[in-house]
Formats: sequence, C-alpha cells, structure tokens
Amino acid sequence: MPSSATAATRITVSYGLLERSISVSSLTTYAQEGTITDDFSLYTRYLDEAQLLQLRQLLRAKSNLSPVAVSQFLYTQQGEVLLNRLGDVIRTESNLPGFYSLRSALILAAGQPDGLTVLNVLEQFPIDGIRVDLSRALGILGDLEALVRQTQGAISLIQQQSALEAQSGTPVSLLTSPDLRLPGTLTWDTYTLNLRDRQRGRSFLADVYVPESQVSAPLIIISHGLGSDRSSFAYLAQQLASYGFFVAVPEHPGSNADQLQALISGRANQVAEPEEFINRPLDIKFLLDVLERRSKTDARFAGRIDMQRVGVIGQSFGGYTALALAGAKINFEQLAKDCAPNDTLNLSLLLQCRALELTRSIPDLQDDRVKAIIAVNPIGGSLMGEKDFAAIQIPVMMVSGGADTVAPALMEQIRPFTWLQTPDKYLVLMARGTHFSTIDVPNGDSQAVPLPPNIIGPDPSLAHTYLQAISVAFFGTYVAGEPSYRPYLGAGYVETLSRPVLPISLIQSLTSAQLAGVRGRPVEPIASPEATQTGRQP
Repeated sequence: MPSSATAATRITVSYGLLERSISVSSLTTYAQEGTITDDFSLYTRYLDEAQLLQLRQLLRAKSNLSPVAVSQFLYTQQGEVLLNRLGDVIRTESNLPGFYSLRSALILAAGQPDGLTVLNVLEQFPIDGIRVDLSRALGILGDLEALVRQTQGAISLIQQQSALEAQSGTPVSLLTSPDLRLPGTLTWDTYTLNLRDRQRGRSFLADVYVPESQVSAPLIIISHGLGSDRSSFAYLAQQLASYGFFVAVPEHPGSNADQLQALISGRANQVAEPEEFINRPLDIKFLLDVLERRSKTDARFAGRIDMQRVGVIGQSFGGYTALALAGAKINFEQLAKDCAPNDTLNLSLLLQCRALELTRSIPDLQDDRVKAIIAVNPIGGSLMGEKDFAAIQIPVMMVSGGADTVAPALMEQIRPFTWLQTPDKYLVLMARGTHFSTIDVPNGDSQAVPLPPNIIGPDPSLAHTYLQAISVAFFGTYVAGEPSYRPYLGAGYVETLSRPVLPISLIQSLTSAQLAGVRGRPVEPIASPEATQTGRQP
C-alpha cells in the first residue's frame, strides 16, 4: 500500500473567530515521553492533570484492525456517513471537509507496524495542515459526555430498582433448588437441515437440537446477529436442549459471517441489505412452517415438537427479528425523523436507517405461534416507535450491556423497555457487558470473524452462563408453562448469580418518568408490586 507523500505537521484549532496552532511533533513528544513543549504549554493551562493523562492515553491508544478491514468499512455506506460527519469537524488547511484525507490517513495508519493510532493518522494525513473545528468537536464531546452520564444514571437506577425488587421477591436457594447455570439431565441429538424457500429464492442451513425425551417438547428458535453464524449460540442451544427444549438455530444468509467476510475481502459493500429487515423474520416463519410439516412426516421429529409452544431468542439484528415476530412493526415516520442528518453517537442507527431504502411493502412479520421472546442487545429504538413496542402482547425479556457501543443500552434497550405494555416484561442489565459479551468464540468450522478481547469485554464465559440460566427460567415459565421456573425470574435469583467482574441486574418495572430523572435530578426507585402488596418497604 502506498504511503502518503506528505504528512500533517501542524493542527490549527479554531473556535469561532479565534485560532491557535500546535505542531504534531509536540503531540508526539508528549505522547511518547510525557514532555510538554513550549507551543503545547499554551494549551495545557486549560487542562488539569487528569485531562492531560486522558489526552496522553488517547494519543497512545491503538487498534489492531487491518488496513483491509478499515478500508472495506470506510467504503461502505455506513463508513461514508461516519467520514462525512468527522470531515465536518476535521478539515483540510484550506477549510474544506476532510472526508477523503481522513479515509486515506485511516487506511494507511492501520498498516503501520504499531497499529492504528491517533498519531499515526496525523502522520499519514496527506496534507501539511489540519483544521479542527473546536466548537463542533466540543459539541460532539458534550453529547458523548451527556450520553455517558445519562447511561450511568440509568444503570444506577436499574441497579437500585433491582436491589429493591430482590428484597421483596421470593428467594431462590441454590443449595436446595436446581442450579440453572449447569446443564440439565437430558442428552440430545443434532441435525442440520438444508432449507430452500423457493418463493423467495432463499436457501439457508439450520441446526436442530432434539432432546432425548418421549414427550412433545416446546420449540425455541435462536436468531444470530450480523457477522455471526449458527455456531455463535451453540452453547445456548445445548443448554436449552438439556432441559427438554427442541431448539432450532438458522443461519441467515445476507447478514451472516459469510457476508462479513465478503465485506472484508471487497466482494460486498454493505454488512446487510435493506431487504434483510424483511427476510430475517420470514426466515424464522419459513423454518417454523418446515418444522411443523416435519413434525408430522419426519421420523426424527414426529410427535416431538409442540408447535403451539414456541419461543424466540435473538441477538442484535436477531433481537430486532424477535421483536418483529412478536408484533412490533417498522415505524417509518419515526425512523425518518431519527435518520435526519445529525451527529449520532448510536452506531446501530446507521443500520436501522437502511430500512428507509426498502422498495416493497412489508408483509405481516408477526407469528402467532411465538409465545415469548428474549431480545439480547437488540436494535430497534428508532426502527420501532413507542406505540410499536406497546403493541407487543406476549412476554418479553430484554438483555442489555452497559458498555455496548454498537447498540447503546439507553437508546436501544432501556428506553424501549419503558414502552412495553405487556404485563410480563423483564430487563436484564450486565453493567459492564458489551455488544459481543454473549457471542461465543467461533469454532474451527465457523466462518465468523474472531473479535479481540477488549471488544468482547470482561469474562464472556460468565455472560454465557448468565444467559443460559435466565433463558431456561424465562422459556421454562412462559413457553413450557412450568410454574417451578417462575421464582428464578426474580431480581433475588439474579443477585445470587452476579459477580463483581460482570455485575448483572434484573427489573420488571421501569417508567418513562423514572428514566427521565437521569437527565436531571435523580428519581427514587418505585416500590415493586410485591413490596406494595406485602407492605414491605426498602
């Protein structure tokens, strides 16, 4: 890959009519040695010690993304949207948008031996000078600070509410009750189906886990997210099968690991096409139709699937898929409003806005066979408005990560949770969980791209254990209809599972009024229904 002929030597920071310049070498010296040069000292008077330390850490932070991966992303529509927004803030010396210069510098910097860093980007910038619009940059930083502050406030509120609900709920003793973190007593067989929907011209595989049981079993469908495949949640499918659930895990074409590999290799320019907002739920409906037929004709499945007791669990784009099957519709009016040009900090909105490009009418995506759903890190806060979440009438559990930078918890899970009107709703929060905490490491046969540990977050095996336990409890209660699982769906049980490295909370009640409090003065948690009924107070 060719290197840049020139490199940025100075950065001009503008704020209204005021401008000041600093050399890139001064920033390099400070980052590498901690030494403050004369021209840099003009700025340090405005920064305290903690801010200076943060700046040095930022300058030295690096990413190990390959230049190919960076290049292919920046040439996608989503990447170009980000470059346009950054280019309005980081401009050329002649005050033109820095779109093309930024793209070149980011790709070249990723190819440097020490990885992609801020300093490498500056050194690969193909022009001598850079202008930074400080007022715009401060605006973005202010929005980021507000989002972080509000998210932390929401997390604190949920943790308080969870502690309150734990006090009033029915306790579960792990000494006397089954430990749902452990596998169940049943073994299972696994089969792979090769499915072809001729009407849509769509073919895909599905792994089916059949528990060794003589009774008709409830069915759980697992829908993976973008860039994953059917192996990403094999650990969860096996856990559910060991407790007597019939489990099917389809691999969605067009938004699976193969599509991500095509993006990285330059054979595709989008992570997912707009049609996937329709095709993914239709994949599940088609799979249900196939299993319903085979439950009558296929010796492996005959008499072993209860098609009237179906649950769906989905992660990320799969979370949207689960919500759509549950009855939430795409709200194009809301989506158009949220997709208007803005400096969004919600990366998932770049994907959600692609639904505006749909050229055909949307069929009915709801499936009445689905009796309960779990949406893990779902996207949909703009795709589906308040009335659309309120239309869901079946039990819903939403799982959120407090450190999710792809589908931010506050916008994509916590706020939509307050819109749900179904009486059986749960919000599970892993305070330090990321967008990738629940995704398993790809096996040797998988095409999924492995993720670096700092992106996955702390102790993913613990996140997997949490999801295994709460999934068995939720589907055992609302799909299998076994009351013995109901006590596990309380904040008290989740409290016994929680570990400091990855704290987890569960609540059943959160209002828009409570959540609004994190934007201003704190709002006290509302006493849980159980506490009100029994007269117990925190």
